[in-house]
Amino acid sequence: MPNQDPRYPIGKFARPATITSDDRLSAITAIADLPSELRNAVKGLSYGDLNTPYREGGWTVRQVVHHLADSHMNAFIRIRLALTEDNPTIKPYDEAAWANLHDSTAPIEWSLELLEALHARWVMLLQSLTPEQWQRSFQHPDNGPMTIELSTLIYAWHSRHHVAHINHLRIAQGW
Repeated sequence: MPNQDPRYPIGKFARPATITSDDRLSAITAIADLPSELRNAVKGLSYGDLNTPYREGGWTVRQVVHHLADSHMNAFIRIRLALTEDNPTIKPYDEAAWANLHDSTAPIEWSLELLEALHARWVMLLQSLTPEQWQRSFQHPDNGPMTIELSTLIYAWHSRHHVAHINHLRIAQGW
């Protein structure tokens, strides 16, 4: 049965006890697929549709698309920092505040194109990692240490999570 909580249409992220190489490959695939899945989710939406919140009190579809670009740029940089520094402390950011900045009213095409290029580089990088590199980590001030492999699983879930927001809204609205 689908999750009935509109905040988590695919459920909350569940951290596996053990992360396998198959888990990593599946996560890489989800990250690789995000740009085309997101493009399909927003295909044909009108200006008004893009400015519709995906749930009561939630972000608009436009804000979700721009949020994915913001969030995934940060994730990519965090992984690069973990690969080049010893357990660096990363800087968190206020996602809600970013979603309300003026550039979040920009055409979604800008973020769709950004995500295509960003995810191509991200997948290329992830596919090159050695078993030791997957275990490198960064320190999140609020969430503690995070390995590259765990971060990759989280952002694979994040990709599916926000595409599901848009797809569920399309169904609810009959778009």
